[in-house]
Amino acid sequence: MRILQVSAELFPLLKTGGLADVAGALPAALAAAGQDVRVLLPGFPALLNGLGVTDEVAVFHAPWGERAVLRRGAVGTGAAAVPAYVIEAPALYDRPGNPYENAHRQPYDDNHRRFALLGWAGALLARGLDPAWRPEVVHAHDWHAALAPAYMAFAPADGRPRARSVYTVHNLAYQGLFAPWHFVGLGLPGEAFQMNGLEYYGQVSFMKAGLYFADRLTTVSPTYAQEIQTPAQGCGLDGLLRGRSNVLTGILNGVDAAVWDPAHDALLPQTFDTDRMAGKARCKAALQQALGLAVAPEAPLFVLVSRLTEQKGLHRVLEGLDALLAQGGQLALLGSGDGWLEDAFRQRAAAAPEAVSATIGYDEGLAHRLFGGGDVTLVPSMYEPCGLTQMYGLRYGAPPLVHRVGGLADTVVDSTLEDMAAGRATGFVFEPFAQDAFERALSRAFALYRRPADWQRVRATGMLRPSDWQVAAQQYLQVYQNAVA
Repeated sequence: MRILQVSAELFPLLKTGGLADVAGALPAALAAAGQDVRVLLPGFPALLNGLGVTDEVAVFHAPWGERAVLRRGAVGTGAAAVPAYVIEAPALYDRPGNPYENAHRQPYDDNHRRFALLGWAGALLARGLDPAWRPEVVHAHDWHAALAPAYMAFAPADGRPRARSVYTVHNLAYQGLFAPWHFVGLGLPGEAFQMNGLEYYGQVSFMKAGLYFADRLTTVSPTYAQEIQTPAQGCGLDGLLRGRSNVLTGILNGVDAAVWDPAHDALLPQTFDTDRMAGKARCKAALQQALGLAVAPEAPLFVLVSRLTEQKGLHRVLEGLDALLAQGGQLALLGSGDGWLEDAFRQRAAAAPEAVSATIGYDEGLAHRLFGGGDVTLVPSMYEPCGLTQMYGLRYGAPPLVHRVGGLADTVVDSTLEDMAAGRATGFVFEPFAQDAFERALSRAFALYRRPADWQRVRATGMLRPSDWQVAAQQYLQVYQNAVA
């Protein structure tokens, strides 16, 4: 099957969150399953430079008249390389730093055009913009690519079989909302701006375009697929999602074993697996030393790799930090986001430098070393569509401590007596989203850590949990086949 994946990010070339990991791993898994898959990306400098772009495929124009060039490159090298299209439009994409925000951390004023062009190019490819290759399915990821299904729905018939569209919600809270006057110039007919279309409380919602016009919908975990159909987590779109529940599928993200494998991870000071766990102890000692923490093997090291936002439940961590330290634990954090959270974690690290480390920003190598050296991965999110950090924690022998929500509920089994006896336990789960529930889970983690034999069994169960992308790729392929059928 000919499949076009449309995304604003792609690991390892450009990453601001989990979207990039999915966009990088899914095409490769589909290609490995024998599918003819290509990706479409905006021409951000990191992507243009990393894809080895050379060939000009076509010149085209945005609905508002701006000229763009579609070029071709590849993701990866050799037999495993995935063909990639990239949109060359320097006036829209050639900007330093974050792909979505300016130096003052404000969204660019023309984001509606920057990402409308991404969807427009996807729809043009569906109609033969590349004379040598035309997709049967266009799979748009997140709000950045969400106009592709709308453009495809309103495209005139050309006598050839119409390509079908699939839209994946990665986080319903980030909808791509714009003022209503930005609808003018997007190239969609007036009838598209209504309740049954892009209109969302008087604004233009790119997310809603994908949800309403795509032939099939997916999201990144089975539990989240149910949650977003409720008022509590539907972000005002739950009615639409309930109405389209017959075409909505929750597919759990996988882990890219080529990137995240402690047995072969060159970013770790020493590799390890369930039969060679001495390497993990060395990773922990090296991490403690590098971060300025006390090199104490008996101190459970809690690690947190996250965007610093309230959605991620980090106020729970701040409020529970005294309890964590009082029980002899350490905390190492990597992330950036809301200024007040950055400042709060910096202050706690300054006050207790041998027990708390806060690295503000993102460092891929440090992220790997945190999972490799950590004992517990903290993911106390208020809501979490899927989450990847808990999967990395499982794979790297750092049992996750999570709130029972979304993909966290689908991937982590609490260390209750019955689940430990049955060999299912992989971490620590709290519910409801309350401080006392979070701190009880912390205490359970400390209690299990002090029982080495039980700790090792739970850790090994998590490390051996199946999490590869091939299972997810087969589920996506079924969605594509249903869309075409």
